Amino acid sequence: MAGALPVAAAGPGAHGDHGAAAAPGTAAPDDSSLVMVLDSSGSMADDDGTGRTRMETARRAVGTVVDGLPDHYPTGLRVYGADHSRGCTDTRLVRPVQPLDRAAVKQAVAAVRPRGDTPIGLSLRKAAKDLPGPADGAMGTRTILLISDGEDNCGTPQPCEVAEQLGKEGAGLRIDTVGFQVKGGAREQLECIAAAGNGRYYDAPDAKALARQLQRASQLSADGYRFRGKRVEGAATGDRAPLLAPGQYLDTIGPGEKRYYAVDLDAVSTADFSATAVPQPGAAVDTFDALRTSLEYGTDSFCATNTERFYQKEGATPLTSAVARIPAPEGTRVCDRAGRYRLVVERESKKGSDAARWPLELVHGVEAPLKKGVTPAASEPEYGVGGRSAALPSGDPRDARGGTGFNDAEELGRGVWRDRILPSQTLWYKVPVGWGQQVCYDVEFANEPTVEQASSYSYGATQLFTPGRFPVGGGGEFTSTAVYSGRPAAIRMGSVPVSWTNRYEFRPTVQPVHTGGEFYISVTLGARAAEIAENPQIGVVLRVSVLGDERAGPEYGAPALGKKTGDGADKRSNSPSAADSDGTGGAGWTGIAAAAGAGAVVVVIAGLVFVRSRRRAATQTTRGSA
Repeated sequence: MAGALPVAAAGPGAHGDHGAAAAPGTAAPDDSSLVMVLDSSGSMADDDGTGRTRMETARRAVGTVVDGLPDHYPTGLRVYGADHSRGCTDTRLVRPVQPLDRAAVKQAVAAVRPRGDTPIGLSLRKAAKDLPGPADGAMGTRTILLISDGEDNCGTPQPCEVAEQLGKEGAGLRIDTVGFQVKGGAREQLECIAAAGNGRYYDAPDAKALARQLQRASQLSADGYRFRGKRVEGAATGDRAPLLAPGQYLDTIGPGEKRYYAVDLDAVSTADFSATAVPQPGAAVDTFDALRTSLEYGTDSFCATNTERFYQKEGATPLTSAVARIPAPEGTRVCDRAGRYRLVVERESKKGSDAARWPLELVHGVEAPLKKGVTPAASEPEYGVGGRSAALPSGDPRDARGGTGFNDAEELGRGVWRDRILPSQTLWYKVPVGWGQQVCYDVEFANEPTVEQASSYSYGATQLFTPGRFPVGGGGEFTSTAVYSGRPAAIRMGSVPVSWTNRYEFRPTVQPVHTGGEFYISVTLGARAAEIAENPQIGVVLRVSVLGDERAGPEYGAPALGKKTGDGADKRSNSPSAADSDGTGGAGWTGIAAAAGAGAVVVVIAGLVFVRSRRRAATQTTRGSA
């Protein structure tokens, strides 16, 4: 791929490459683990309405969970109320957290007999200690998955207070709760535990729902974001900021906190900075909770800022903000000077939002100026053939498996691709795009069977990022969200053509699209989809096109390199004749073709707030200084 790319290599001590999202037979993410906490109190001996006891149904559901976890994924099992008919200290680790032995976990749960009380608070406290701590600064998801049919009847310690304390102790811990046939105070308590513990509550009114919700919660843990980078600790003030060389770094950030970093820049190169915050999927957030990046020079010169918000209340997703120092052609501004600059990352959180520290992945890249005498091609500020009416590939989809983040994004070429997504999950893909080319794509969420009395609406969303991880909005041409109710829904997104001179444009949908490389696509399904869809995962189809001939370089008159991307199939592109139409692994797919024909389907429902396309009018992006 031609073009000067931002430097984004991990520094010494960075984690190695990771594979695709976890699935049976694949490696688990670094430093992630799971302990299930199973209610074994006397009420679990009651009939669940099918002729089986609640405990018998729970055993089957736990078996389904371990069958779907990755090989060797660290997994443990704790029970409470299983050893004594009365007692608020009755909690026991029956299977330590260690590389997954499916048969051993099933045998352990088969031996459990419901008997006693419900000491949830104490069990949560002990479960947190069951999980191995982070090693050598690694970042992963440590999950407590609580399955209960009632509320704590011991009183001390209070479960919500324990969850809140654990949730604030460090990045990476989440507590998910599944309420099996619960109502009233029991459900409220389990919802409180999950919200305080950076996790989600899943309601399971029957045996099928219990298996479905446990699968979702456990797979979301196993498919956590794969981080990469050298550990660094941002300072609370600019004068103590650590100096960063071009590369990739890891840090954490708390609610209301600012983190300062220093970088040395010359007077002619473009410098790119991005910060990706990764809260626990589905954790509590407010519509206007934000991640802001800013670039400062000297004591009072403000060079650039970008603010990204969730624009929905259903639950947290990864959030990326980015800024650039782009020297003006005349080089007369304060922020064009060579010297030391400060990168500031700030997190804004409303009361009641997730109080945990969020992992933060930072990328600093530098783009050298064009050589003397090279005249760049003109800017490409219009969508042209890549707008909302662009023709996209058709035919049967081929299987793909989205990654967990930028670092393991699945590469796609031109074609039609299908995947499966969990509620609260974000999947990641990358598409090579060269000089003079533009990417345009559809994301289509499947027609799914819904649960009885499903009345909620959720959302599907997508975001496009440049090779430097700059979010690219729709610019009035595209809207990157759609309401999802189990019926087909589709979204279209794309970029303007890549041109070196785009960096001097002011529109935030144009300026970042100034170098070729791997463009990233994220696809998100809202948390409330767990209340709608009957299948554990929801089918999704991507129709991807890269338009235009790739040019040999950024200069004016650069020759085309050859065929357009996708003219002839390779391992990551396809044509209708070569498309695969095998099964879907349990996800629903009926009706996607109809949704595609309708283009970008967006339903507006009064009173509901959905993710916007990271609306650039609201991101407050500015360049330069007085």
